[in-house]
Amino acid sequence: MEVFRLTGPVSLRGEVDVRGAKNSVLKLMAASLLAVGRTTITNVPAILDVRIMVELLGRLGCVVDYDPDAGIVSIDVPAEVGIQADYELVRAMRASISVLGPLTARMKSAHVALPGGDAIGSRGLDMHQAGLEALGATVHLEHGYFVASAPAGLRGTEIALDFPSVGATENLVMAATLAHGRTVISNAAKEPEIVDICTMLVDMGAEITGIGTGLITITGVDELHPVTHRTVGDRIVAGTYAFGAALSAGDVTVRGVDLELLPNVAIKLRDSGAVVDDLGDVPLTDGTKGSAFRVIGPRRPRSIRVATMPFPGFPTDLQPFVIGLNSVADGVGLLSENLFEARWRFVQELARLGAKVRIDGNHALVTGVPELSGAEVEASDIRAGAGLVLAGLRATGVTEVSGIDHIERGYENFVANLRRLGAPIERVERAEALSFG
Repeated sequence: MEVFRLTGPVSLRGEVDVRGAKNSVLKLMAASLLAVGRTTITNVPAILDVRIMVELLGRLGCVVDYDPDAGIVSIDVPAEVGIQADYELVRAMRASISVLGPLTARMKSAHVALPGGDAIGSRGLDMHQAGLEALGATVHLEHGYFVASAPAGLRGTEIALDFPSVGATENLVMAATLAHGRTVISNAAKEPEIVDICTMLVDMGAEITGIGTGLITITGVDELHPVTHRTVGDRIVAGTYAFGAALSAGDVTVRGVDLELLPNVAIKLRDSGAVVDDLGDVPLTDGTKGSAFRVIGPRRPRSIRVATMPFPGFPTDLQPFVIGLNSVADGVGLLSENLFEARWRFVQELARLGAKVRIDGNHALVTGVPELSGAEVEASDIRAGAGLVLAGLRATGVTEVSGIDHIERGYENFVANLRRLGAPIERVERAEALSFG
């Protein structure tokens, strides 16, 4: 079994480039199914989830050329694509459900397995199904697959989401681009990744207004055309390194992500005693220019209070890093998780490092200690894994994090980047635990 082994305590210092957002690029790749021809997506991170989506699109009949070093994915979409997304791939990555809308819209039918992904709580697909049904499709569950059919095509309608779900908003916007007539989605998600996919769709010829607001209007068109699109920077990865600097008394410059995409994050980092400076546009290693910001952490952070909310609120994906920071902060911090109920599994592992966390419903009360103590811990999802690694920065001795396949689904060159920032971390083999039977 491979693990990440880190020896602390250590401060992160230096510069790190962040490429495109995992939560955006996978949906952009799915959106390519809406147009016959070659769509090219740039600023693509070299992560496992991209490889899974490449395989999925290939099985649907697309010819996909992926260059992880250059960060480019080119997708040749044929006139006739397959309609079945198999469980083998969908179970590994929840974002695979995003092919449901494009396939139903263009091919008039889709068979998509119920997705898997991270163990962070129930994330129902009722809004995806109800939205497609409102657009005129018949949708039912059969042998573990969503089976959608719209032989006469989709038709515009008004859809009111019960919750501003990012996934449902993306799927329904994509589906509505080829529907007959006008579709209005109220209570839509406003995340930067929604803006990114809508921007690409408009470039493809879609008619969309209200982008970035809670009321999105889509007027269906007969067809879309392929484009070249640059993925928005990954604000969650950027936030990870920012919290790493604040937690470890470090000094890190993050390049490739606009600080405006992290409004509440910057506020909370400053509340913890960190200095956060917007550096504007700077040259990136790929030869382009991009936004950058710098975080200088205090000797010991102050505890903070955070409630996760949909954008522009504090992102739930950064929740583990708040708890990690509060675990070594001066004072008592509070995290209220308002989106996913199972993210507390991270806390059980953090306690092995000596953190003092009490869970009460959707609240985590954290009493800070001066330092943690290295131990063997296990990642249960992408962000929990990264959070445990960051906690190891403030732990005395050796911390070993298993379940690293989770981390590699969402973080490009994680070990290499941390080593460049001064962390003594390596990927090593560890003997499997004893088994009895």
